Amino acid sequence: MKTKYYVIGTLAAAIGGFFISGVSDPGVAYTGSKEGFRSVPYKDIGGVPTVAFGNTVHPDGRKVKMTDPPVSKKQGLEYLKAHYAKDASVFNKSLQGIKLSQDEYDLYADFSYQFGQTTWAKSSMLKNLKTGQYTQACNSLLKYKYAAGRDCSIRSNNCYGVYLRQVERYDKCIGANS
Repeated sequence: MKTKYYVIGTLAAAIGGFFISGVSDPGVAYTGSKEGFRSVPYKDIGGVPTVAFGNTVHPDGRKVKMTDPPVSKKQGLEYLKAHYAKDASVFNKSLQGIKLSQDEYDLYADFSYQFGQTTWAKSSMLKNLKTGQYTQACNSLLKYKYAAGRDCSIRSNNCYGVYLRQVERYDKCIGANS
């Protein structure tokens, strides 16, 4: 089992001295590789204008529009990091009092990036983490296999990558807890 730390921004992290401050560089790279990069705006599976590494808003808070100019890969990476930085305080607050390894933090942050803060806040993963049920939190990842009302575990629904990403998160999670 990997060493678990409290998340920065919590009293326990400040007292303990060892903490997780945010998504690691490998975690950012993982999210980027799974989201894929597109320099020009496109509509995601839910029909939302999106650019770069799955960004639906610009770092300044403006929603992406289909008429927006292209972005470079470097700009896209800045968008991704800005999104994680913007969400960090809310995400970290949700993890108050929960010890996680960096791998767990990264995979749950990636989940939140893909499915949104609201889904994360109501998720069975977070509920299980709050009660110390780490393996059950991992198992709960596999429940989130839907996109735009489609079951993505069915290849013909044209969203199989959503399901595969959940399976990869599950595998990482179990690995961090065994």
